Amino acid sequence: MKRLVILGGGYGGLKILMNLISNNLPDDVHITVVDRNPYHSLKTEFYTIAAGTIADRDVRMEFPTDDQVNYEYGEIEKIDIDNQQILMKQSSEAIDFDYLVLGLGCEDNYHGIEGAQEFTESVQTFGKARRAGLAIGNLQAYGIVTIVGAGLSGIEVASEVRESRPDLNIRLLDRGASVLKAFDSKIQGYVEEWFAKNDVEVIHHSNVEYVERDGVCNNGVCYLNDVTIWTAGVRPNYLVRELSFEKDEQEKIILNDYYQVPTHPQVYVVGDCASSYHSPSAQLAGQQGEQIAEVLEAVLKGEEPKKPAEIKLKGTLGSLGKSDGFGNMMQQPVTGRLPRLAKSGVLWLSKRH
Repeated sequence: MKRLVILGGGYGGLKILMNLISNNLPDDVHITVVDRNPYHSLKTEFYTIAAGTIADRDVRMEFPTDDQVNYEYGEIEKIDIDNQQILMKQSSEAIDFDYLVLGLGCEDNYHGIEGAQEFTESVQTFGKARRAGLAIGNLQAYGIVTIVGAGLSGIEVASEVRESRPDLNIRLLDRGASVLKAFDSKIQGYVEEWFAKNDVEVIHHSNVEYVERDGVCNNGVCYLNDVTIWTAGVRPNYLVRELSFEKDEQEKIILNDYYQVPTHPQVYVVGDCASSYHSPSAQLAGQQGEQIAEVLEAVLKGEEPKKPAEIKLKGTLGSLGKSDGFGNMMQQPVTGRLPRLAKSGVLWLSKRH
């Protein structure tokens, strides 16, 4: 029996699973998927849960069923590479593996800022997005919400909350001179203008010094607010960071051309935990998952795997509420309704698939 364990049922892990079970796995292969939740979560839509614009049932999907697959739900205690076991917090029985996929995603990076972890909300997990949504939903009129970080997540959270709660005061703290520093200047200008028209305060060149229960202190000025949401960077899951594998400057595991850990070729890494010159995204994790599935299929059949081709991403899409958006489409910056419709179409296809 060949035992494959996939840690994480996110975009990468799910893609690996679906591709493997659709390609006639050998009868002696058994797959175990480990995830904290009994469903696949559409993480790119967690900002809608925080804003209260979509029910959480609309951003989760059932895992596929197959006779060669079983699921373990709960929190992982430890990844024991030497003994090829996964230890679970809620069970004394270890999960053994011959092949392992690390797809545990990322968590917030608080950069050592005092109070950030204790006093901010997050959209990095389903549970945290729910808590953020509850905190925002319970605010009285004219309450103040501060979002720290003006990357894609921060922009989508701020705009969705603005559309959901026009009675609130919303502040966005941006470390740079313009929001969305990774995007084209046309998109940056369009988003800045959208925020100005929709009464979202943007404070550039921010440097958060510490966070308190009812405020954020930035560049010597302490802003009072009712809810603070942290979207100022991510890092790989702590379980992956604890492993002794060689990592890059972002704490991601360095891999060979087959997504294998060079010193432990039975271990594969996908998504936010894998070192890559691409920025982390659901699209990247999905494409990596497809390629890892091809490699694993060959390995599990006793064949020599083909070297995966270079990944080519199709672009990035972002939303500004339900009817406006931005993105890079066919290597061109696009703003307005078209990219928002395109993003809705991508989400629809994901659910259908």
